[in-house]
Amino acid sequence: MKQLPNIHPGEVLREEFLDPMGITQYRLATDAGLPHSRVTAIIKGRRRVTAETALRLGRYLKTGPEFWLNLQTRFDLEEAQRTMGRQIEREIAVA
Repeated sequence: MKQLPNIHPGEVLREEFLDPMGITQYRLATDAGLPHSRVTAIIKGRRRVTAETALRLGRYLKTGPEFWLNLQTRFDLEEAQRTMGRQIEREIAVA
């Protein structure tokens, strides 16, 4: 069975918020007080959403910071499961 792709919070940011709302990365960065390079890196999936960034995104997009941190946590857990899950299962034997 083929695995579905793990969706980075940056993809959600772009596809579910910026594109439909007609907001550019530059405008988001400027209005939310974020470096443009950080916004670009998040959207490209090269950077994590930190607590500070979650606060700023939540405030600007009216979602709440927990939304962004939960997306990041789910992404991180899925990545860890994919890369280390089987190894961890072998290392930790269930009695």
